[in-house]
Amino acid sequence: MDDIPLSPAAQELLFLEARSANTFTDTPVTDEQLHAIWDLLKWAPTSGNTNPLRILYLRSPESRERAMAHLAEGNRPKTRTAPMTALLAADLDFHEFVPQLFPARAEQAEAYAKMEGRAEMAKFNATLQAGYFIIAVRAIGLAAGPMSGFDYPAMDAEFFPDGRYASVLLVNFGEPGPDAWFPRLPRLDYGQAVTEI
Repeated sequence: MDDIPLSPAAQELLFLEARSANTFTDTPVTDEQLHAIWDLLKWAPTSGNTNPLRILYLRSPESRERAMAHLAEGNRPKTRTAPMTALLAADLDFHEFVPQLFPARAEQAEAYAKMEGRAEMAKFNATLQAGYFIIAVRAIGLAAGPMSGFDYPAMDAEFFPDGRYASVLLVNFGEPGPDAWFPRLPRLDYGQAVTEI
């Protein structure tokens, strides 16, 4: 792994030592950190540069409480005490931004508007961007605790009642707290997960 261009320290920060955090300190996440996360994750690849990810930061205690009823029981304490929670969602009308994001193919906006699988495309690409969100959180030195344990339709009704956005992931993040990480769990070996033909 020494011949990988990314420094060993960066490999450890982003991949080798990184894990999903379960506790956080009460140190606030700053506006500067939120902008730094965006400045990294906005470069994630998406089909046709569509960039459908939208982020709703649940900063206030009131917004967190609105989310509580829709979370799995075990996820509530983590979300209630995290310094920041992001509800990551797909913009189902992402096509409106195509002329800005891919000016050479601005006409694609009309094609996407009529596309039967537009919602699925939006969710897939927003989920891809959500992975980059987690890496960006790690890259600026914070810990992330991504969660899919919530009632998606109920969360969407709570926060996106007009139906334009569809939740893909909830991520708590901040400085890791005591006992933030469970022991490292095993992963599949190369030969178990990879096939060559």
